[in-house]
Amino acid sequence: MQGKMTVFFNGKFVDRHDLKASVLDEGFLYGYGLFETMRAYNNKILLLDQHIERMFVSAGLISFAMPYSSAKTRDIVESAVLKSGLKDAFVRLSCWRSKKINSILVIARKYKPYSSRVYKKGFSAIISRFTKDQDSMLSRIKSNNYLLCRLAFMEALSLKSDEAILLNNDGLICEGSRSNIFFVKNRRIYTPSLECGCLSGITRELIIKMILRSGLDVKEGKFGINQLYAADEAFFTNSLMGVMPLTKIGKLRINNSNTGKITEKLISDYDNLLKNA
Repeated sequence: MQGKMTVFFNGKFVDRHDLKASVLDEGFLYGYGLFETMRAYNNKILLLDQHIERMFVSAGLISFAMPYSSAKTRDIVESAVLKSGLKDAFVRLSCWRSKKINSILVIARKYKPYSSRVYKKGFSAIISRFTKDQDSMLSRIKSNNYLLCRLAFMEALSLKSDEAILLNNDGLICEGSRSNIFFVKNRRIYTPSLECGCLSGITRELIIKMILRSGLDVKEGKFGINQLYAADEAFFTNSLMGVMPLTKIGKLRINNSNTGKITEKLISDYDNLLKNA
C-alpha cells in the first residue's frame, strides 16, 4: 500500500481539496500561531511527545489557548499518520488563533528523504545577511510567523546553496534557517547555546544525548564564525533530515568537502534510531 496524504482540520478528517480555513483568522493575518514538523517511519513518529511538549510550552509563552489537551493532540497526530498508510511520512502540526475556538491542522504526507549521495556530499551554506535577535522570546519558539528564516533560506537558494547560517545580533553563530548547527574540532563537538537565540531543536537535544552516550564531549556556548571556518567537521540537524553534513560555506571547504567520521557515525546512529523506534 502506497498510502496517501491525510488531513485533519478542526475536529475531523477532510479531503485536502475541501479544506477551508478563514483568511480573517489572526493566524492568517498576523501569523499568530505555532507549528511543529515531524517525521514518521513505519507509523512511529520520532520524538512526538517532545514536539507536543514544546508546542504547549510555546503556547504558554504567547498566551495561546491550545484547542485540545496534549494527550488529545497526540492522539490526533498519531491517527493522521495511521490513516495515511504511509511508510515514511512528513507530519506537520499547526495551530493558530481563530475567532471562536483556535484552529488545529495536521497533515501527514509522503516524505522523500535525501539520497545517500546527498548525505555523502553534504550541504553547502552561506552566511545570511539576516540575523536573529538573541534577546527576543520569539526567537525561541516555532511560530507561524517564520518570515525571517524563510527569507534566509530563499537567500541561500538564490546563491545556489542548500542552507543559510544565521548569526545573532552580536555576530555569533546562531542556527541554520531550518536547522541547528554543530561543528567538530579535535574530536570535541560544539553547538551554539540557547542564549545565542537558536531554537531548542528536538533533534538537537537528541543528538547532544547521542554524542554524550558515545563517550565524546559536546560544548554548548557562544562561538564566532571563524571558529566554524576552522572546524574539522560540521553538520546540521532537524527532524526531517536528521544529521546532514555541512561541507562548504561560501567558497570555504570543510574537511576538503568530505563528510567527517564523527558526522558519519551520527548519521548512521540517527538512521538506526529512526527505523527502530
